[in-house]
Amino acid sequence: MHHAHHAYNGMAAAELRGVVWQKSRHSNSQGSCVEFAKLPGGEVAVRNSRHPEGPALVYTPAEIEALLLGAKDGEFDHLV
Repeated sequence: MHHAHHAYNGMAAAELRGVVWQKSRHSNSQGSCVEFAKLPGGEVAVRNSRHPEGPALVYTPAEIEALLLGAKDGEFDHLV
């Protein structure tokens, strides 16, 4: 069994035990969205809510900060 402190990119999200997955309140009623979970070491895991057992991507706090700042600035608006 893997614990959150052994998190790595591509691991099964279900193996990240004891983390709280959060999705945007803007996600649709079927819950299809991106979900984030803060890991004990400060990293952030990301998964696809349609495949909660699927892979998790793990990012540093700095990487997540850059993503959030870019999203707030509208840098990714062309994707939707």
